[in-house]
Amino acid sequence: MFKKKYLFLIITFSIIIGLFLTPVTQAQNWQAIPPYNILWPLWSPTLSPVNPLTGVPTPILSELTSNTILPMQPVMGWNPNSFSWPMSITMPWLFYNGPTGVQFFDVLYGLNPWPPPSFIDPVAGTPIPITLAPDYTFSPLPDLKETQYIFELANLYYLTVYGAMLGVTPGSLLSFADIWGTPIFFAGGIP
Repeated sequence: MFKKKYLFLIITFSIIIGLFLTPVTQAQNWQAIPPYNILWPLWSPTLSPVNPLTGVPTPILSELTSNTILPMQPVMGWNPNSFSWPMSITMPWLFYNGPTGVQFFDVLYGLNPWPPPSFIDPVAGTPIPITLAPDYTFSPLPDLKETQYIFELANLYYLTVYGAMLGVTPGSLLSFADIWGTPIFFAGGIP
């Protein structure tokens, strides 16, 4: 009887500790970038290097507007409320420097000027930020198997449209492996 009582207390205590500590120990995946609240990947060592003073990943951009000059390209952002593909796959956007400002690559519509018209108030001309859930920083990462082809497609599209005009070389563009930090190889097909 004595052992059962302690076993019950240990299990109950473990469950309570697990419920409280799990969200605290989970690392943040995203940070909202003003003025539109596009989610920026904190998990990418290239796009969010660790600040040596704080030890926290810090985005290389403080804002993303049409006039922002990207220090590297493409950079990746995510709209968690965007159109979802079958099986709830949400595709990220890739951003590039264009001749008239920032361009974003969308899988359905190709390269377009940033921001999309739906992100600007038609009357006031001010930004309409994305409404984010309270736990947006812990949103899951985009699906690796489904999104890795976007980088090659977007880079090729960008080079075809603006490469020669802007003097961009293929080697100057970031790849999937550069942003994610590791190449993904599927031996024998997609797992």
